[in-house]
Amino acid sequence: SAGETPATRKGQAIVGGTWAKIKSAGRLHGLAHRLCWRTMSDELRQLLLAARQIIQSEQLLSGDVPGPGVVLAKPSPAEPPRQAASARPAPSAGPAARKTPTPAVHPPSDGAQVPSTPSPSGRQFAVPPAPAKGDSEKQRLLNEVEEQVGKCRRCGLRQGCTNVVFGEGNPDAQIVFVGEAPGEEEDRQGRPFVGRAGELLTKQINAMGVQRSDIYIANVCKCRPPGNRAPLADEVEPCREHLLLQLRIIRPKVIITLGNPATHALLNTTVGITRLRGQWQKMPDTDPDLAGIKVMPTFHPAYLLRAYTEDNRRKVWSDLQEVMKEVGLKR
Repeated sequence: SAGETPATRKGQAIVGGTWAKIKSAGRLHGLAHRLCWRTMSDELRQLLLAARQIIQSEQLLSGDVPGPGVVLAKPSPAEPPRQAASARPAPSAGPAARKTPTPAVHPPSDGAQVPSTPSPSGRQFAVPPAPAKGDSEKQRLLNEVEEQVGKCRRCGLRQGCTNVVFGEGNPDAQIVFVGEAPGEEEDRQGRPFVGRAGELLTKQINAMGVQRSDIYIANVCKCRPPGNRAPLADEVEPCREHLLLQLRIIRPKVIITLGNPATHALLNTTVGITRLRGQWQKMPDTDPDLAGIKVMPTFHPAYLLRAYTEDNRRKVWSDLQEVMKEVGLKR
């Protein structure tokens, strides 16, 4: 049109005509480097940043979210952006390459930067190491609760598990993820969400623009039920009290409940996750220390791996975007 400038047309050609070439976040940064970010027009910068946002959401929906080794932030005007060392090569632009995205149930491509832990079966799980515990007052209180949990024998789960999985992360976190109970890999390592579901959860956290060390992760039950069965009511209640103690110490801005058991335990409801997900809830008034804290129910990563449809992935990403908006993370 008459109002278009050469820079605008050039930007449109980049975003449209060479879309396949910037599908990788690493390639996007390389492109920004070659065009000299500091000398670009405002119009071209805006087009590149818009492309970055689209790529970020599309990669999550396709299960192709980059890990912490691939930076998706705006390049600094004072310093040329750096090419990610282990970014994926650009996919082929042919029809076969665009048919169906591959579910991300395998370690991310930047696994060399994220230590992977072998399971007894030989499976490699690309999950970052546990963050170092600080010496803050909140961490000291959490350590005391963890010691209490280690001595708890109020149900029979402790006798059958290998490790108590208390939780990990930042005691000052704005966001706390709460799952159901440890699985086999979590029981082996004594850490929450370190198996296949943990890989996917880690990618979702990274897509939000944060790392696992920035948030806190816990389960309702701290010990693995036999055979990964659902925990019984008399097993949930003692551990629920431990979880509430954790939440009172952390006092997050938002709690994300993963699946039915966590949602039911914290909200005192029997309404299913399919009806509740994506709608803001609040912690009940029955606990004055936590009353009013916002809760976002969403699907558990393990369910997402079993029902890995584009519709389910879009729903979870939409739920996470609502949380990002609530805590002030850039979308």
